[in-house]
Amino acid sequence: MDPTPGPTLLGIDVTWVATLLSAVATFAVLVAIYAATTVRNPMSRRVKALNERREQLKAGIAAAPSKRRAKLVQRSDTTDRMRSVLSSLKVLQDEQLKVAQLKLLQAGIRRREWAVAVIFGRLVLPIVVGGPMLYFVYGTDAFATWSPLKAYGLVAGSFLLAYKFPDLYLKNRIQKRSHAIRKGIPDALDLLVICAEAGLTVDAAFSRVARELGRAYPELGEEFSLTSIELGFLTDRRAAFENLAMRIDLDAIRGVVTTMIQTEKYGTPLASSLRVLSAEFRNERMMRAEEKAARLPAIMTVPLILFILPVLFIVILGPAACSINDALLK
Repeated sequence: MDPTPGPTLLGIDVTWVATLLSAVATFAVLVAIYAATTVRNPMSRRVKALNERREQLKAGIAAAPSKRRAKLVQRSDTTDRMRSVLSSLKVLQDEQLKVAQLKLLQAGIRRREWAVAVIFGRLVLPIVVGGPMLYFVYGTDAFATWSPLKAYGLVAGSFLLAYKFPDLYLKNRIQKRSHAIRKGIPDALDLLVICAEAGLTVDAAFSRVARELGRAYPELGEEFSLTSIELGFLTDRRAAFENLAMRIDLDAIRGVVTTMIQTEKYGTPLASSLRVLSAEFRNERMMRAEEKAARLPAIMTVPLILFILPVLFIVILGPAACSINDALLK
């Protein structure tokens, strides 16, 4: 004897849909529990990389001038082959390398030789992605029903997107990293004020702040740790602060760097200047939060209409629709 069929809505078994949604919810709960129980310290890998960089700087300073560059710069066979290919094609320019290296630093990627990989990706990805797309559009009948304008737009878009993909990837990483650093600047400045009033030197203050903020803001802690290392090794302390402003694409960091340079040069009180900057950045962060809160009603209108209201109607009218459907089938 066949089992009694369950209630249906628009021809779909409601019991089967509920079972599927329950399985998805259970899987999401298991993933959340796994993510919560396997949290790792975000600063451990970064501190290890910075310590390796410290040892490289020590080795470079102790080595002979002819061997210093070879010890400081990490070489890779893959990037060397890419460099040779680009040089043979006459498409490798020093200005492009400098721009790519700056973007890599701002994205948190310390290996400058990857700048060659970025330029190589601009050359190879259009061939790898656009070439097959060109064949599928014009060499097969897969897009025969498309108009010539749409087919050309698809091919041109694939070539353009493949060419811009390395820059888009780096831009996305830079924006995410800058946003994460921006949130921690007021707290970092407050700690710098406390360290300065306690009598710590600038490099010791940066190192202390990096340790304290490493777990909450790992990106900012990494930058402060690297600045502390450079303050201890570079002969020109101003260069260390300028490197910090170069690695972080934020106006707030540039303001902090300008304040630190003026303090080093003219001997102005560091604590009072940083306290004013911290209050200004904290007010700016509050204004950004209020701006996002003010935009929230307009942003929630579309999801409310598309997702929340239909579900609400289904929950309210679903039982009545099932009862009417069963009554009409009898």
